[in-house]
Amino acid sequence: MKTYTLNQVTDEIVGKIGTPNRDKFEYDLQMDLIGTAIKQTRKERNLSQEELGKLVGVQKAQISKLENNAGNVSLNTLIKIFTALKAKVKFQIELSDLNISLEK
Repeated sequence: MKTYTLNQVTDEIVGKIGTPNRDKFEYDLQMDLIGTAIKQTRKERNLSQEELGKLVGVQKAQISKLENNAGNVSLNTLIKIFTALKAKVKFQIELSDLNISLEK
């Protein structure tokens, strides 16, 4: 029986790195991980969605949406949420001639 690595299977099913399908898959995965991190951390801090929303200045429904699909959220809102959750936020952009870092 032949075995395959996760990367080989992902390349075959989703597409190779750099293709539009793979880029969308990677983006959706990252957004899902962010939503999961918000939910887990909120629960660890014993906060309801409504309480977190009040800390951030958004409605409970917005927190619920973010926890289930963080794809349509602004960077500003994410920073507010993780700051309210007392998380350290690091954001970094690397281009060939530019490197921007943000820590909050």
